[in-house]
Amino acid sequence: MPGKNTVPWQLRMYDRSLKKKLKVQALKPFLGGGDGRQCLLLTCGDNNGAINHHLRRGGGDWAWAEFEDGARSDMEELLGAPVHLLDKESCRLPFPDGHFDLLVSIDVHEHLQRPERLAAEFSRVLKPGGRAVVSTPNGDERKLVVRLKRWTGMNNLEYGHVRTGFTISELQDLLAAAGLQPGRTGSYAKFFTEFLELVINWVYVKVLNRERAPGSGIAPSSLKKLQAVKRSYRIYSLLYPLFWLFSRLDRLLFFRCGYAVIVEAEKQQKAKSEK
Repeated sequence: MPGKNTVPWQLRMYDRSLKKKLKVQALKPFLGGGDGRQCLLLTCGDNNGAINHHLRRGGGDWAWAEFEDGARSDMEELLGAPVHLLDKESCRLPFPDGHFDLLVSIDVHEHLQRPERLAAEFSRVLKPGGRAVVSTPNGDERKLVVRLKRWTGMNNLEYGHVRTGFTISELQDLLAAAGLQPGRTGSYAKFFTEFLELVINWVYVKVLNRERAPGSGIAPSSLKKLQAVKRSYRIYSLLYPLFWLFSRLDRLLFFRCGYAVIVEAEKQQKAKSEK
C-alpha cells in the first residue's frame, strides 16, 4: 500500500471530490471493459488527469485530448502520455477516420459555439459500430440550482460555458444529426450534490480566488492553483466526510433527472450495398 506522500496529488484530490467520483461511477456502465479497444477521452478544463487515470483502469488503449491548456502538463505528468490540445472553433480531432471503438466526452459541448462540429468529428473518428458516450450539464433552466447559480453570480461566464448545458433530448438530437444512433441514457448529481458543489465553487471563485479571470476555472485544476489555497483546502479536506454524507441525500431523489446527463450513441455499420 503506497504511503500518502507517494500518491499523486491529483488522485488525492479525486478522493476528496464529490462530483468527479460520481461522474466516473455514472459513466462506468456505459464504457464496457477489456483490452484491445482504441479509446479516446475529451475534456475541457476542470481536469487534472485523475478522471483519465480511473477510466484507463477499465482497460483499453486510451488517447487524451483537452480544449484548455492550463493543466495539460499536470495531466501528462500523471498519465505518462501526451494530451492533445484542441481548438474550440474548428473542433478538429487529430486522429484518422474510423480509428476509435469508444469515445468519451465529459463536459465539453457546453463550452463550444458550434457543438455540431465536434459531433461530426465523433462520427468521423469512430469505427462503424463504435460508440460515443457524452456527458454534459443538464440544460434544463428550470432546475433550482441552475437558478441559484444565476442569483449568486455563478453564471455561464464564470464556468466558461456558452450555454448552461443540454437536456437528454437535445444531446440525442445533436448526435443523431451527426449520423450517430442514440441509445442508452442516464444522469447523475441530484440536488444535494449540485447545491453543495455550488457553495464550494462560489467560495473558491468569489472569496479565495477573486482575481481570477472569468471562465478560468471554478476549482484548482493545477498544482500551482492548489498550493495557492492549500490552507483552505486543508479545511475542506477535514470537512469532506460531512460533505460526502450530505451529498448521499441524493439517493432520496432517485426519481429525478440529475444536474448532469449522459447519452450513448453508436456509429452504424455500413450496409453491404455501401461497402
